[in-house]
Amino acid sequence: MAAWKVYGLKNCDTCRKARKWLAAEGVAHDFVDVRADGVEAADIERWAAAVGWESLINRRGATWRGLSEQDRAAALGGEGAPGLVAAQPALVKRPVFENGPRVLVGFTDAVKAEVKG
Repeated sequence: MAAWKVYGLKNCDTCRKARKWLAAEGVAHDFVDVRADGVEAADIERWAAAVGWESLINRRGATWRGLSEQDRAAALGGEGAPGLVAAQPALVKRPVFENGPRVLVGFTDAVKAEVKG
């Protein structure tokens, strides 16, 4: 199986836990820091097509709370969502695991099982 591509923030606690877990489990992966390395609107569109905007957007963070109502509506699937999320990568729920057509969001037991499996 090809290596997983893992998107997140290097300073995110959940992303750090995920990377530590991946290394301990021997799961091949490449990490992309979406703030430092950036993320393309096409990537975001692909993730949203796979999991839906509701699953992809992190509504618990300071970035979400700082958005206007108009931007919040756009982030949840409006036409401007990919560009908004690319400009504000902390809006993405983390981490995002991608391997070919498979896209998983978050770091739950179900996600761990699918990544490992």
